[in-house]
Amino acid sequence: MSRSRLAYAAVLSALMLLASGCHRETPRAYRQPPPPTLPDANSSARASRNPSRDRDRDMDSEETAPQPETDGRAVSSEVGLASWYGPPYAGRKGADGTVYDQNAMTAANLTLPLGTVVRVTNLTTHQTAVVRITDRGPFVRGRIIDLSLAAAKAIGVYRVGVARVRVEAFASDRPAVAGRWCVQVGAFSREKDAVKLKEQLSRRYTTAKVIEFAGPTGHWVRINPLQPDRAHADQVAESIRTPDPAALPYIVRTN
Repeated sequence: MSRSRLAYAAVLSALMLLASGCHRETPRAYRQPPPPTLPDANSSARASRNPSRDRDRDMDSEETAPQPETDGRAVSSEVGLASWYGPPYAGRKGADGTVYDQNAMTAANLTLPLGTVVRVTNLTTHQTAVVRITDRGPFVRGRIIDLSLAAAKAIGVYRVGVARVRVEAFASDRPAVAGRWCVQVGAFSREKDAVKLKEQLSRRYTTAKVIEFAGPTGHWVRINPLQPDRAHADQVAESIRTPDPAALPYIVRTN
């Protein structure tokens, strides 16, 4: 065999070894699927052609519990981002003292009275759901409501995670009570970090105390103003200046 043929055979063998060697898959960026579209007159025809897509749409619109009833006209309206919370919180008590059921039509909000019935409308899909406020949150800037798993599926937020919504609150059938307000600061995984912040704030606010929320919410510092009305809570929040995004103040209604 000639020298040129030997060289060609060696190169060919090397290429074959490379092709049969370890293969590393190219990383792929995960992309959230778009929110489900509203059904139209042709939805039944599409069902026979693409049953998997229809099953996904049914999953997003599933309602596992009856919705609360609204009474009269909405007394307030707000537009912002909605998110949802599920399994890590299931079985834990909410701010109103009831055990969180992810399959019930409930939600968390920072400022509406506990027990308030609200209608949430997904401004992208125009799907709506009526829920009751049973907990406090979300503690993320720009978000105005945290939906239960069932409510998120009902309005098409379950898959996308976050969506722009309108929240309309209705008058409560419960006796009106004066709002009691506080300021919550921080979201720490380690208690000692929350204690350190508490010690710093205690020099200015004698009512500061560490609040530990069960589960993934971690450790918080709560400042209870001597006068627990909204105006004094706002003053406390405005006086807190911190560059740490994990220690931003939130105005929270406690009742």
